[in-house]
Amino acid sequence: MERHSSARQPQPGRERQADTWGSRVTDGGRFAGTPSVRRVVSPLPVVMILVAIGLDLATAPTLTGSALFCAAPLVAAPFFTTIGTALIGMFSVGGVALMRVLDEMSTGLMDLSETASTGVVALLAIVINRLLRRSGAAVSSARTIAEAAQFAVLPVPPTQIGGHRIAARYRAAQIDARIGGDLYAVQETPYGVRLVVGDVRGAGMDAVGTMAVVIGAFREAAEQEATLQAVAARLERALHREAKRQHGDAYDEGFTTALLAEIPVGRPGTLRTVNRGHPSPLLLAGGDVRFIEASRPALPLGMSGLGAAASDRVDEAAFPPGTTLLLYTDGLSEARNADGEFFEPDRALAGRDFDDPETLLDAVLVDVHEHTGGASSDDMALMALAAEPEPGGTGQGDRDG
Repeated sequence: MERHSSARQPQPGRERQADTWGSRVTDGGRFAGTPSVRRVVSPLPVVMILVAIGLDLATAPTLTGSALFCAAPLVAAPFFTTIGTALIGMFSVGGVALMRVLDEMSTGLMDLSETASTGVVALLAIVINRLLRRSGAAVSSARTIAEAAQFAVLPVPPTQIGGHRIAARYRAAQIDARIGGDLYAVQETPYGVRLVVGDVRGAGMDAVGTMAVVIGAFREAAEQEATLQAVAARLERALHREAKRQHGDAYDEGFTTALLAEIPVGRPGTLRTVNRGHPSPLLLAGGDVRFIEASRPALPLGMSGLGAAASDRVDEAAFPPGTTLLLYTDGLSEARNADGEFFEPDRALAGRDFDDPETLLDAVLVDVHEHTGGASSDDMALMALAAEPEPGGTGQGDRDG
């Protein structure tokens, strides 16, 4: 059985994807684009110039590489920085000028015309590059604002709560994807430790606003309501109030998938869950991995107005010491590789043992990054809770997460 441990200090909270090639706006003359695009496009303009030179040298005078000389800076413009685009343009103009000097049959007027045309195209490529970079900067700025609002809303959990170790991560998708509405929260209450992981339909600032409503309602309901069903009902009402405030009596298509979990006070070896249309959580113990499936399907939060929602059912599972609960959003379970195959967290984690929740989440992020090649198209939120009560603990640790 593979065992994983971590010597570093736990880093609770969120981690943003640090992929310098994923940014559409870069500094210092670096290439911009996703890793897969970078591998294809990075050498292409230079290759085009070399091919153009080869055509001029190896073929009849009537067959030249003029088109390739002109195309090279245009290919570079959407992906390279301004400096990189300008360099490609200079190489193209220089290549054309050199080939015309070596061509004994060309005339001075033709040489000047062809070189000037390539120069004009190179200047046009620089203009295109600047326009694209300004547009990219605006998109990046809008996303940064949404991310800042989202991170302000998401609570940072303590490293321990109710005698259990806990860790959470938020991983943003590619920079050109809109900010999602993934959320998580954990809280120690008079009724036990309660958790929620959810995913708001939609993206952008609207999703961040709904996240704030869900997390705020959860914090209040978790302290006041005696059952998970009642907590779910409070979240439902909060979303309906918000939908009515935003849309009046018009039908609102918004919804939020959510998984509510509870370790009831006085019963530390028991786990209760209510699933509202959310991916099933995982229980990990000694290399064994299994889903906690909902005994009865339920609609996501915010959809009970359709009249098809059944009453919530609480499912119970054993949660003895040495067991870890993994909650996640569909950014993990629906992550695809280049062949369109979904990431399967149960198979990826089977047969592996982890010393703490931090190490588990680190391993999950590495696994999904390798599966997708770093090209995730959806945000993901992860939370892990290890059933490891402290010896003689009273369960009265940090109050909020």
